[in-house]
Amino acid sequence: MSQTQKDRPWLIRTYAGHSTAQASNALYRSNLARGQTGLSVAFDLPTQTGYDSDHVLAKGEVGKVGVPVCHLGDMRALFNQIPLDQMNTSMTINATAPWLLSLYIAVAEEQGADTTALQGTVQNDLIKEYLSRGTYICPPKPSLRMIGDVAEYCYKHVPKWNPMNVCSYHLQEAGATPEQELAFALATAVAVLDELQPRVPEEDFPILAGRISFFVNAGIRFVTEMCKMRAFVDLWDEILQERYGVEDPKFRRFRYGVQVNSLGLTEQQPENNVYRILIEMLAVTLSKKARARAVQLPAWNEALGLPRPWDQQWSMRMQQILAYETDLLEFDDLFEGNPAVDAKVEALKDGARHELANLDSMGGAVSAIEYMKSRLVDSNAERLGRIERNETVVVGVNKWQEGEPSPLQTEDGGIMVVDAAVETDQIGRLEEWRRARDAGAVKKALADLRAAAEADENIMPASIAAAKAGVTTGEWAEQMRAIHGEYRGPTGVSRSPSNMTEGLDEIRDAVDAVSDSLGRRLKFLVGKPGLDGHSNGAEQIAFRARDCGMDIGYEGIRLTPEQIVTAAQDEGAHVVGLSILSGSHMPLMEDLMERMRNAGLGHVPVIVGGIIPEDDARRLREMGVARVYTPKDFELNTIMMDIVTLADPRAVAAE
Repeated sequence: MSQTQKDRPWLIRTYAGHSTAQASNALYRSNLARGQTGLSVAFDLPTQTGYDSDHVLAKGEVGKVGVPVCHLGDMRALFNQIPLDQMNTSMTINATAPWLLSLYIAVAEEQGADTTALQGTVQNDLIKEYLSRGTYICPPKPSLRMIGDVAEYCYKHVPKWNPMNVCSYHLQEAGATPEQELAFALATAVAVLDELQPRVPEEDFPILAGRISFFVNAGIRFVTEMCKMRAFVDLWDEILQERYGVEDPKFRRFRYGVQVNSLGLTEQQPENNVYRILIEMLAVTLSKKARARAVQLPAWNEALGLPRPWDQQWSMRMQQILAYETDLLEFDDLFEGNPAVDAKVEALKDGARHELANLDSMGGAVSAIEYMKSRLVDSNAERLGRIERNETVVVGVNKWQEGEPSPLQTEDGGIMVVDAAVETDQIGRLEEWRRARDAGAVKKALADLRAAAEADENIMPASIAAAKAGVTTGEWAEQMRAIHGEYRGPTGVSRSPSNMTEGLDEIRDAVDAVSDSLGRRLKFLVGKPGLDGHSNGAEQIAFRARDCGMDIGYEGIRLTPEQIVTAAQDEGAHVVGLSILSGSHMPLMEDLMERMRNAGLGHVPVIVGGIIPEDDARRLREMGVARVYTPKDFELNTIMMDIVTLADPRAVAAE
């Protein structure tokens, strides 16, 4: 293989944001000083789902999984002393993408930047939110229109900006096979291009198509993941040329950023995650034909909680060593012509084409959301089953569990904790912002925004004007909800029980026996309080419990503690199971347990699953939580037997 001029390295990012705009700004400037070459902004769940920090659903969630941005002042503080005309900024934001981009543009204009020179990305992919991440607001069709509004506006006014980042990352996190990840992501891109095609002159459509980018996941199966990226390149080129007639190859390039797989990071022996992250990064950098344009890596301890700045620095150093110390960027594609690679790429493409044709027959991605959701739940159940049966080896989890304690886990547990006072402080700043703004200007801006949305006009100009007038995130989203309605996504677990039998006969017999003692079928209520939309674990628990013969109540995500307690009362739940992965377990559980006691349900066992440090788990048990499960508790059948035992009136009588 001939040596060539050395390539420029990919954009080096870390996905970051927490507690407050001021604290996140300090982290960004520190990371940039250490060699990071682009920003990747994580927003907290209220910001992602269109609520201000003082909304009832925001309780406990403010600043936990990202930075709260309620208004122009927060965005201004977030990018203080960071010249946006010199930055490449990725914002992981979907339902509120038009709004956050409007705030970003408003801050850039305040800085005196030429907005036509701004570079970066808004994720702006709603379909994967319905399938896997859960931060949607409006139904699919109006959401697709808003995606189109952003793309159309950027094409005209911010031409270097990527207005839509088709995100297959969370599809793999939800259990997608490589073929499903390829097909579901490409079907999403097709839906967006179909929306955009009538909006621009025919001769300009290739330019707009060329701005669509992708954000993908690289898992641990190195060869398969590398081949998946090459398949993405070929299929995207094929779709743009054959379906849309885009002839210029430069507009058919598959442009993507990547974060390697967080699903595979383990709580057990977390130091092993360093090796996993490195191997996964190689899959998207070694293959020049399908090399990522931007890479962000999780930290070794993300399965434990919020990484510290040092943990993020360690991940960034991994990228810098590969890019600058090795000779990787001095060579052409290392896998071109490899028969094993070529065969695997073709097999993945064939599988993806078959699934794409299936989706096309249903009317495309927007019409096939429920089907895709159910396929992901099935695939994830199969993945977990293989781990439980030891068919898939996960080092430190189902094989070689014994080992020395990790010295990386210091007395603070090896993670950063967001101070509970952050929420109070953020609400105080929000109230001050509302008092100081021009109420008349806000009222007019909201009226103009609503009028634009009702008239099916592009909402970006009105959103930018609203940002400058002082409108808040919750107020912007409230207008969208009022006009388009609010969506409730499918859970993927409403079909008939699966044919899985291995290891379940004993549990089914126990469920039958306990149900006889109870006088009716054992009722297990599964709930997700707060704004955490990572429903994969809750879905798998509900899926397995139903296969074990329990009567399942599961209404999906985004429930208040009050709604969960009411459901427990109305449905006569024997056990309540809650999933919280956002780090908000303490305030949410304190509220829920108090409401359970006040409703006369203090005798009903409550179990909780999530990324929960041991100190917090102890406190939860002290407040009455019966069981606490974390990512290390991967054996679902063990959890099923715990539920049966907790519901057994004979066991309660014996106590």
